[in-house]
Amino acid sequence: MYKNLNLDKTYQSLLIMLAFLMPLTVFGANLMIVIICVLWLISGNYKSKFDQIINNKLMIASIVFFCLHVVGLLWTEDFSWGLHIVHKMWYFIGLLPILYTIVRKNDISKYISAFLLAILITEVCSYLVWFEIIAPFKHATVENPTPFMSHISYNPILAFSTYIVLHQIFFNKKITNFTFSLYTFFAISMTINMFITGGRAGQVVFFVMLSILIFQVLDKQRIKSLVAIFIVIPVIFIGAYNTSNLFHKRVNLVIDQVINCSNWNYTSVCLRINFAKNSWQVIKENPVIGVGTGDFPNEYSKINQVNSPELPNATNPHNMYTLILVQLGLVGFFSMLSIFYYQIRLSFNSPKKIIRDAGITLPLLFLVMMLSESYLLGHYTTLMYIFFSSFLYKDFEKK
Repeated sequence: MYKNLNLDKTYQSLLIMLAFLMPLTVFGANLMIVIICVLWLISGNYKSKFDQIINNKLMIASIVFFCLHVVGLLWTEDFSWGLHIVHKMWYFIGLLPILYTIVRKNDISKYISAFLLAILITEVCSYLVWFEIIAPFKHATVENPTPFMSHISYNPILAFSTYIVLHQIFFNKKITNFTFSLYTFFAISMTINMFITGGRAGQVVFFVMLSILIFQVLDKQRIKSLVAIFIVIPVIFIGAYNTSNLFHKRVNLVIDQVINCSNWNYTSVCLRINFAKNSWQVIKENPVIGVGTGDFPNEYSKINQVNSPELPNATNPHNMYTLILVQLGLVGFFSMLSIFYYQIRLSFNSPKKIIRDAGITLPLLFLVMMLSESYLLGHYTTLMYIFFSSFLYKDFEKK
């Protein structure tokens, strides 16, 4: 019993450290993951662990999704690239079920606080670079100050972090005046930071997040929610558009690229449109089980040489839905959607509002942002998704 208590305390310390390190450093987060997984594997009590995993439909859906990638190697021609994709997907079988069995209800607030502290550090560094107080480092530039990760990952993570802070402001009845003021300042600074950095997917998700939050705040008042959305979203958008040079330029650039796509072939928007067109042809020819886990690059290259030989080939269509449909067909597509379905369904069972609301918001944000990038392949976004999923959808009342 004493050993179990010590092990549990060790797990919780490691989880808090993981929550803190995962937005800041790949090496540090991976080190925590390795230590957690090794401890879990050698600590015994396997029947209890197995029972917890097998009795949660989300865990089963996650494991099935991973296993389909392994099975997809059977009909792939590029086995080495297939193994690369399988390695990218290991979180769904090698991390999520493990974290699920060791997270504790009483420590959830500590996980979230550690994560938000790391986001605060990231944000402070972002502002220091932006104001040219410190020299740009790692991924950051003065024009696009995202130091610890690229803007592609940073802005979606910042959007979800802003949601957590705003939820505390609106719903935490025990919050002190000082904490309320601190959180309000944090939320405002995060919102400004959202638009001085360049992640367009994250900015779109930010507006989606605000819409979801408004519906949650004005519970069961749909007309008022819609009115609030039609006021708040345009006000923030216009304010950001008129005050942030980077946001202004990137919005105008997207509009120009969409209107004049034939003249902007090598831009991110036009390339994504071309990826979608060519990928859809592969999907139509292999609708049920796809071309195999490793064959997207080869199959895309064949189509691209015929349809758009002047444009570059791709190893990733920058759309998670398209990637899964090409690789694993409708079988893989519905397997992936089942993960999000069970997340939303399990959220309604939570008696605690922050867990219930965040549990609904997390999958909805990913469902939107995966339209513009394969966010379940990226280290930072996938790790955040897996980490929060490990406790947002756990029934802590079950023994």
